[in-house]
Amino acid sequence: MAMCTKDSLTTTFRRIFTMARTLQDVLALCREKDVKIVDFKMTDIDGRWRHLSIPVDRLNEDTIVYGIGFDGSNYGYAPVENSDMVFVPDLDSATMDPFTEIPTLTMIGDVMVIDRPNNRPFDQYPRNVAKRATEYMRQLGIADQMIVGPEYEFYVFDRASYVTKPQEMGFAVDTHQAEWASGEEGNNGYQVAHKAGYHTSLPMDITNDLRSRICLRMEDWGVKVKYHHHEVGGCGQLEVEVELGEMTQMADNTMVAKYIIKNSAMEAGRTATFLPKPIADEAGSGMHVHMQLFRDGQPIFYDENGYGQLSDTALWFIGGLLKHAASLCAITNPSTNSYKRLVPGFEAPVTVGYAMANRSAVVRIPAYAKAPKNKRFELRNPDATCNPYYAFAAILMAGLDGIQNKIDPKANGWGPYDFNLFDLPEEEKAKIGGLPKSLEEALDALEQDHEYLTRGGVFPQRLLDIWVEKKRKEISKMNRVPHPMEYAMYYDL
Repeated sequence: MAMCTKDSLTTTFRRIFTMARTLQDVLALCREKDVKIVDFKMTDIDGRWRHLSIPVDRLNEDTIVYGIGFDGSNYGYAPVENSDMVFVPDLDSATMDPFTEIPTLTMIGDVMVIDRPNNRPFDQYPRNVAKRATEYMRQLGIADQMIVGPEYEFYVFDRASYVTKPQEMGFAVDTHQAEWASGEEGNNGYQVAHKAGYHTSLPMDITNDLRSRICLRMEDWGVKVKYHHHEVGGCGQLEVEVELGEMTQMADNTMVAKYIIKNSAMEAGRTATFLPKPIADEAGSGMHVHMQLFRDGQPIFYDENGYGQLSDTALWFIGGLLKHAASLCAITNPSTNSYKRLVPGFEAPVTVGYAMANRSAVVRIPAYAKAPKNKRFELRNPDATCNPYYAFAAILMAGLDGIQNKIDPKANGWGPYDFNLFDLPEEEKAKIGGLPKSLEEALDALEQDHEYLTRGGVFPQRLLDIWVEKKRKEISKMNRVPHPMEYAMYYDL
């Protein structure tokens, strides 16, 4: 794997152009950078990147016009009898891959279904779903831009292993900054206490330089970084927050960020995970999503006299998010592990509500975003096991439903809650209502509440059916496996 020094980051791995409008531009830059391989990255239904590569000499006009054929049935989408698909690269996305030893230019793009007389966009492909959601918003005349800003939380460990054999089940992670390592031979005594990692400094913050390398690589790829820091989890929880941008572009950037984070950790001899709850009783990792709407370059979420300086349109958008919160979870929190994070006591939202500067609410309005162009709110329950294209599109569709139907969150009893929702008595929490407690509950909600997603043909019904079926199989697989805690609780009965 290619190694990189700090000094070389901003020159060797910089995105080599921002608007490559022609194939000739790309080929010229390939010659300039001595590119040998051109790599194409596609997104599967779960939100993982897959890729295929060609020698640079094979990159020609046919590649751009007709694309590269592949079998989509292995990506989780189409049935085998209709699985021939075509990947068409987006020239504007071209960049040098910083993790390949052979000089490699990489591109993302769109997936088409083979048809006559012309190929057509594959309606289940994540990037196409996000684009259709944006186009639907424009057709309604509500806004022309959905701006989002995700926060990436993740853990970095020195090592991680797991076993899922019939006769043996378990996992092990370790990092020498964790409090459990204080008695290990060769340690230095600079451990981070349990749930005490927020903004911890050197020498305890052993991943500082790794985060800086990650952020420089993200910048070079075109992902603008706001800041990075150590998060609450004492055993290696980190955060990188990026500047807000157009919705589909930010879904692209989320794929880039996860790729850079995981590969940079590997290069450093460590391992990164976006599991929402990798460690019991430690802080979980979410992916809070900040959002704004603009029309003709003007923000439509701002009203100087509104609650939290939010307009009626913004509050209706929040109303849509809260109305559909349960079904949204099936897309924004799509793993069984997601619901081990969404529990009380760990700064994760569990009750459905909104508030100003209140991190215990599902929807939070940051107090520091005061200027009209910055006025926004964040949805705090999503995590990075989601497919970002589906997640951002679903969030937009829920908000649009709120605007179309003028869903008032206050009138529906969802706040504003200007107090800590974690401290409410249980009977009061029950009156408010909460997020699903399991993936199964979220899927039940999605089956009952999904019409808002299918409007305008944004989410095909076939995609939702495949999604629910796939996720229920994951739940069944998990439920059939004995858990180590069951041995501790019941072995001697």
